[in-house]
Amino acid sequence: MPPPSNSPALNLIVLPEPFFVVKLQPGEEIPPCIFRDLTHGRGGFFSVTRTTEEVSLVGEAYKSMPASYKEQSTWMCIKVQGPMEHNLTGILASLTAPLKVSKVPIFALSTWNTDYLLVPKEMLSDAVRTLERDGWVFAQGIKGVRVARL
Repeated sequence: MPPPSNSPALNLIVLPEPFFVVKLQPGEEIPPCIFRDLTHGRGGFFSVTRTTEEVSLVGEAYKSMPASYKEQSTWMCIKVQGPMEHNLTGILASLTAPLKVSKVPIFALSTWNTDYLLVPKEMLSDAVRTLERDGWVFAQGIKGVRVARL
């Protein structure tokens, strides 16, 4: 499913740093150093999602993060440039459908402004090629540098 429009807001960007995904059990405390880094703005992207079954911590790797989180930094992030209008529909479906066919696993997140797809580091090149073949456009200057270093 190609992008629903040619809007530059739907261009894709590969973020340069790896991401971690950590699952905590209900009631398990967020490590104080992670909470401190979250509240003091260390690192870039950081998401905390709590449900009745789990707490998911997702973030961009950064220098002073705990070693156990560095070990979990096995994902790369493809960001929809955004900001996207809230009346757009099917963006995630359009992004994930070709990746499903190519058997690229994803971990998806959304914010007010845009959507993010995490893919395993070792499958980033496959994901980029798949999305480009499907008609998605990667913003210049980011894609070439990141993919070339794989």
